[in-house]
Amino acid sequence: MLNKLKGLLAAGALLSQSALVLAAPLQDVKLGYLPVTGHAKFFVAKEEGLFKDEGLNVELFEFTNSADGISAVLAGRLDVGAFGTSAPLVHYGRGAELKVIGGIMGEDAYLVTRPELADQIKGVADLKGKKVGTVRLATGDAILRSELNKAGIDWRKELTISELRNPPAVIQAVKNGQVDAGVVWGPHDRRAETEGLKIVLSSSELQPGHPCCRVVIASKSAEDTKKWQAFLRALLRAQRFTEENPKATIAAIQKYVPLDNELIKATFYRDTLDQSSDPNVDGVVKFWNAIKEAGFVESQRDIADIFDVTLYRAALQQLIDREPKDNYWKSLLTEFNSRNTL
Repeated sequence: MLNKLKGLLAAGALLSQSALVLAAPLQDVKLGYLPVTGHAKFFVAKEEGLFKDEGLNVELFEFTNSADGISAVLAGRLDVGAFGTSAPLVHYGRGAELKVIGGIMGEDAYLVTRPELADQIKGVADLKGKKVGTVRLATGDAILRSELNKAGIDWRKELTISELRNPPAVIQAVKNGQVDAGVVWGPHDRRAETEGLKIVLSSSELQPGHPCCRVVIASKSAEDTKKWQAFLRALLRAQRFTEENPKATIAAIQKYVPLDNELIKATFYRDTLDQSSDPNVDGVVKFWNAIKEAGFVESQRDIADIFDVTLYRAALQQLIDREPKDNYWKSLLTEFNSRNTL
């Protein structure tokens, strides 16, 4: 009888706690994303109720390129977004007050061309004298210019780089001969193939393990630590969900990236797309140094000031505390310690 009474009291306590959580008002968050498979964790966290479960009411806003998205964060129209690596770094270099608090994806950029030119482009050095289409401030764009610089090619003078609006515009420019090759990101590389183009290079070949879209907020917003820790907890839980639930993940992606299921699966679950939510300070600093050397950005600011990894570290520790026997979160802590040493 006593055990039964204890059980009822314990159940009542749990119900009371749940009622308090449900009664607490959700914090509104405006989140900007790109319609790409690599942003799947945002879609999963929204569709599977993980944001809501962490006390957030997240509204998603689509952008077609990183330049427009990062401008929306800076203007206060968005609370948070993930818009490449070069876009936040370039704006930071110009004086913008931003904080990188996590990651959404890495790698996943590709150089495409027409079939008749594919054999002529085996590396970035083969682009000398050619016309190349990119998307302004895209990660792949910065990597291309960085690698051209390493190859001893002046990307300002020895080839023509045309900055286009978005990946579909790049694909069309390659197809109609406006440019000889173009830089796109997943899943547009596979879409380019369906339209008769060839993939000749990937960013994972050029700079293995490079970071792409970083989770970025305005510096003044970082003071709301509880909100951003909750946001990152939801993102980390979504990361795990994508690994364990491919079918539901693909369904969530399809609501925001209306592509065939098999195409989504092929472009999300592949080796050239890094799924980590980690801030990856070391990778971003390496990227910063490379684009500075290439003349893509000119700045004397200390890149260390763009990071706030305390929020991610705290969110991860909170998940470890929730599930102390679960080694998954501990493995991500090991990853964090190896990627954020600078």
